[in-house]
Order: sequence, then C-alpha cells, then structure tokens
Amino acid sequence: MQLSPPPIRHHCRVVKRLGQCATLLVVTAAIARGQPIRPTFEVTEASLSDLAMALTSGRVTSVALVDAYLARIAAYDHRGPSLNALIRLNPRAHADAVRLDAERRAGHVRGPLHGIPIALKDNYDTGDMPTSAGSLALASSQPSQDAFVVRRLREAGAIVLAKANLHEFAAGITTISSLGGQTRNPYDLTRCPGGSSGGTAVAVAASFAAVGWGSDTCGSIRIPSSFNALVGLRPTQGLVSRTGIVPLSHTQDIGGPLARTVTDLAIALDATVGLDSTDVASRQVQGHALPKFLDALDKTALRNARIGMLLPYWTDVDAEIADTVRAALATMKANGATVVEVRMADFDSLMAGSSVLNYETRADLATYLQGVPNAPVHSMHEILASGLFDRALEARFRTIDTIADVTSEVYRRAVAKQVALRMRITAVMDSLSLDALAYPTVRQKPTLIGEVQTGSTCQLAPHTGFPAISIPAGFTADGLPVGLELFGRAFSDARLLALAYAFEQTGTHRHAPSTTPTLVAGRAPQVRTMSLTTRAATATIHTTFAFDATQNLLSWTLQQTITTPQHVLAVVLRRASVTGSRVIARLAGPGMTSARGSLTLNAVELSALREGRLSVALYDTAHATTPTETRLKLP
Repeated sequence: MQLSPPPIRHHCRVVKRLGQCATLLVVTAAIARGQPIRPTFEVTEASLSDLAMALTSGRVTSVALVDAYLARIAAYDHRGPSLNALIRLNPRAHADAVRLDAERRAGHVRGPLHGIPIALKDNYDTGDMPTSAGSLALASSQPSQDAFVVRRLREAGAIVLAKANLHEFAAGITTISSLGGQTRNPYDLTRCPGGSSGGTAVAVAASFAAVGWGSDTCGSIRIPSSFNALVGLRPTQGLVSRTGIVPLSHTQDIGGPLARTVTDLAIALDATVGLDSTDVASRQVQGHALPKFLDALDKTALRNARIGMLLPYWTDVDAEIADTVRAALATMKANGATVVEVRMADFDSLMAGSSVLNYETRADLATYLQGVPNAPVHSMHEILASGLFDRALEARFRTIDTIADVTSEVYRRAVAKQVALRMRITAVMDSLSLDALAYPTVRQKPTLIGEVQTGSTCQLAPHTGFPAISIPAGFTADGLPVGLELFGRAFSDARLLALAYAFEQTGTHRHAPSTTPTLVAGRAPQVRTMSLTTRAATATIHTTFAFDATQNLLSWTLQQTITTPQHVLAVVLRRASVTGSRVIARLAGPGMTSARGSLTLNAVELSALREGRLSVALYDTAHATTPTETRLKLP
C-alpha cells in the first residue's frame, strides 16, 4: 500500500492566500514521484525542546519541519526498510505550518508544541481526515469533529502530520490491519513492533514525527514503547479524555503519548490531560489537582524511593530481558532507591477473570458508530458480514460479536474483581510504603512477524485503572529493546515520570534504530559496496559486497579461481570477537567457482561490520582450522 499524496489543487487554494502554493506543489510532486525532499534542518532524534529552540531562534520554520519529516517518511516508510508505520498523511499539514509560522512571527506562541509535527494513532477522530481504526470497513469513515485530545493538541499548536497504523480496532498487540497492513519493527525488520499502537511507536522511533499518541486498553501504549525503545505512560483512568477515540472497552480504554525522552513525554501530557465533561470517566479527576508533569521532573527522584519487584510478573521471563531489567533496578538502587521483593501469593487469583474488555466492545463500538455521520458500517456484526478486515482478526471479532454483554453475570463478576484488585494492590503498596511496582514490560522478545506474541504483563494497570509507565532499560545481545514498567497508585502519574526521568539521567538506555539513519541530501544513504580479494595456494577469491543500511542487508557476489579443486573446503563469512571467531554465513561450498547471496545482519553482526571484524575466510585441506582470510572494511 502506498501513502496517498496530498490532493494538490485543493490545497493550492487553501494556501495560495498565504503565498505558499509553489512550495506545496514542489513537495507534493516530489513525494508522488519518489524524489528527495531536501530538508534544511535535521530532525532525526530531535527532542521537542530542540525543535522549540530552533523555531524560537529562527533557525527553522514549521514548514521546514514538515518537509523534513515528510522526507524521512518518503525514504523509509514504504521504501528502504518499508516500516509501514503510517496510514495517511495529513494533506493540510503544510497549510497548518504556514499559519503557525505566521502566528510565531506575530509574537503569538501557544506553548512548547507550537508548530511541531506529531503523529496520531488512526483511532483518534479527526474532523478533517477519515478515522479508520486500521480497518478497510472504516476506510471512508469521516467523523464530524476532532477527538477531545486532538482538539487540545491543535489548540496547543501541534501539527497533525500523519495518522498511524494500529492493530485493527486496537484488538491485538502485533500491529496488523486490513487498511494499514503489517508494521515492522525498525530495530529488527523481521519482528513485530508491539501493539496496538505499533504504528505510532515506529513513527516516533524512526523520527517520522516528534512525538505520537496511542491508546491503551491492555498494554497498547506500553508494549510498543518497550519494543521500540520509547517511554510511554498509561495514565490514571479519567486523567485523559476518551471522547473521540474509537472504543474497545469504556472501562479500560485511555489515550496517551509515546516519546523518545521523558521530558518530551511530560510536555505531551501537560498539553492533553484534563477534565472533559462529556467523558464519564473524566469526572474522576474532580477533586484532584491536575499534575504538572514537566515541573515534576527531578533528577534526584530515586533518592529514598521505594520500588517493589512484583515477583508474579517475573515468571517465565526471557533470560536476557530479566538480566537487563534487573540491571536497571540495580542502577536505581545505586542512585538511592530501595528495591524490595513483593510476592503476593494471591495475585494470580485476583487477576483471573478481571478483564471486561471483550464484554464491552460490541456495544461500545456500535454506540461510537452511531455518532459518525454516514458511517459505512454500524456494528461488529456488519463488519464481519462485510469481510473488510484482516483475516488474523476474524476469531477475535467473532468472539466480540457473540460473547456475553454488560448485562451478564460474568461481566458483573469481572467488574467486582477489578474493585477487589484495586483495593488489594493499594493495600500492598501502602503496607510496604512503595512508590512503584516494577517488572518487565513484556517478558519475551518481540515475536517474528506472523507469530503470536507472548509474555505480556499489561493487565494490572487497565484492570485497576492505575497508571503505569514503560521506560527503556537497554537491549538484548541481538539488539532488541527491553522495557521496564513502573506501576503506581491512582494519580501518581507525575511521580512515575519523575522516577523514570531520574533513571534516564543515569546513562544511555536507548539509541535510534539503525534502519532509519540521517538522510543524505534528502535521500536514504546509498548502498555501499566493497570489493576484496583473498588469495591462497589452492584458490583466489574475488568477492564484492553491498551493504544496505536501511535494511541491515549484506549481499555478496563471489567469483573463485580454483587451482586444486579437491583441496578447497569452503568459503565463509566470519565474525571475530574477544571470545573467538564465529561463522555467520557460508559464501561458497566445495568446488564452487561462483556464488551469490545475502544476509540480514543482527545488532552484533552489524557492529562487527562497522568495526572491521567481519572477514572472508577460505578453508582448504592445508588450512582446515586456521583459514586464509581478508577483512571487510566499510568505505
């Protein structure tokens, strides 16, 4: 699927009054033809503070920022690594940028998000673009107005640049949908990005936008944050309005941002939390002072903090994930926190049967669709009948359409269990004077695309309505991000951010994905080629390598002149390390005079390539254990 370029004629009329039609035509045509947009400001990994300072100083305009992000999207979303993070570009983004630049020149700056491009999960209503929830059944569904959060963002001066892919109707955690397809993880293109807000997470990780918004019903902000080395908060229920977000469960749904830094997360939250009189859950904030997230950040917050390792969520954990999260907790302890074990023998029985998600979806979705003018479908039953959904969702959708509803006894028991769970968790945290409970955000690595993701620990926060934040803890040996989740009492959101911020200051726990590097003259870096010759008495090998950084793909073509064929055993690619050399690919077997192939490098192999630790090795009968070899060097 290709992103549709903005309709040119219509938007020329929109912006011609502002003298920007020529610029928009050039950018739009470039995207449509796949030509590079040459950004004048580097946005890769730029924080909200970086962008705000550049805008304030006049080093960049919002129009230029839009161009810079569009250039990265053009290079990497459906080309290069083909991340497939976005469903739609906003055709009005340039016009919005022009208007906000004019406001800035006139001395009116709305706040730290003024003129900064963002991404929205495509289950947030936008009055000027369709809202699909990732489903072909809603591809043309046009809400009449913005969601409450979207309205707040636009009032704060944010530019909605794009709407991101999600697991269809947010009903899963691997981010596949009939309208958006399968989103890929930029840290390993063979793996899923988490979900359901996986498109938003990938867009932020790949610097397609400065920050993005997702929604969380059972882990859908925190899981993709973990898998993409981001910070993401599921807020206290009611702190953020659900109005205008396509529903999955009115009890468990909530929206929130995903960001690359805790400071960016705080800025995004400050712009969107608050009372919404049209959202029943939002009434819970009455009587509570709204948190000021940016003001709450404190690099000393770990001093005297008490954090409990919730042991029931430490079972069946991948060894590397467990080691990485334990190391993060050790860092917290070294910076003043007390870490204690929390066993909770009754945890599993408290959690069992406490989800209300499937019982609420059918009615909640129907109610939402009733409010969409000329909605193409009106119920889950009609969606199933239409067949306009990804086949991976059929079993889940049929369950939703046939399961007992909110009038059933099983639903009432689940609601009662959530009340008991809230009381028990609060009592445990109070008895131990805990600021937070800690555990791996996900106990297993991101699954390979097409497989079922296991290891979720997402349920505690949505089943209690309490806040939880996922923060980058580090990486596995094969370069996959690992998340640490901190869970707190109701309305302790700002305290969780403060703890996360203090941990963030202790060192580098994340890095950008290698598949989306800085653009060169508006394009992805060119494929680099290397030619080398390996000579031995038995053969002479000429090998040409090509390395595509956007896919971590190393390809080769080999030609071999064999002097004594009976003595040549193999030609291989080897990786050297302090523990010895390892064969990572066979290039040619016995007697082969030519060969070609390719290999997707993992993080360890990628580092070896960049550090000159890969070599072509010729094994023959005279050198069966100590081959003749030649090192690769990237140009």
